[in-house]
Amino acid sequence: MRERSCALVVVGNEILSGKVQDSNAYFAARELRKIGVALSRIATIPDELDLIAGEVAYCSRNFDFVITSGGVGPTHDDLTMEGVARAFKRRLVMNPVLEALVREHFRERSLDAGLRMAQVPEGAVLNDAGDIRFPTVQIENVYVLPGIPQLFEAKLRGLSSRFATDPYFMRAIYLSANEGAIAEHLNECMRNFPELMLGSYPRIGDPDYRVKLTLESKNAEYLERAFRHLMRLLPADAVVKTE
Repeated sequence: MRERSCALVVVGNEILSGKVQDSNAYFAARELRKIGVALSRIATIPDELDLIAGEVAYCSRNFDFVITSGGVGPTHDDLTMEGVARAFKRRLVMNPVLEALVREHFRERSLDAGLRMAQVPEGAVLNDAGDIRFPTVQIENVYVLPGIPQLFEAKLRGLSSRFATDPYFMRAIYLSANEGAIAEHLNECMRNFPELMLGSYPRIGDPDYRVKLTLESKNAEYLERAFRHLMRLLPADAVVKTE
């Protein structure tokens, strides 16, 4: 089964200070999972060049691809593009396609600031962003996305076909028992199916169930065998429903 790993680097003092609630990480995790990609790391870092460069360089080396969120506008604290350039030891250069878009979009009084958005790491390529006018900048295996959720989500969807790999299959079991009562059954299942991704999620105050189990694999047949095995282990009267 084909595996692909991704890291998400969220850039912004506003996220770390609680001024803005980040939704891009949650969206990315769900969307990437749908197309078979494992989001293996989420790093939230401030608007500091060295920290951006260091995190991007680390993630680029250790994951199949990297997505950044935030820090790509026209203001003084939009440092992501320069940080990515520093990660690859490249200089920033004016991209003529982006420059033309900026000149068309920005009024004369704000043009100088807007032209910051046309500077990209040397050697970067542009990817079509669907309905979004500004294309997505890619340098090596790093894709630089804006932090505004509506734009981030649209651009990630536009890129999904190039990221997609073999999908995950999942089954779910809802239980009235608590985790302590089923822990040994879960351990036994994992001993027999070590490649299974098995998650246990307690639910407090829900009258319908107390624990939700998720079983995942990229091998549908392996998943079904693990599911049937676990169902035989669990107390029948504790199973509320399955999916």
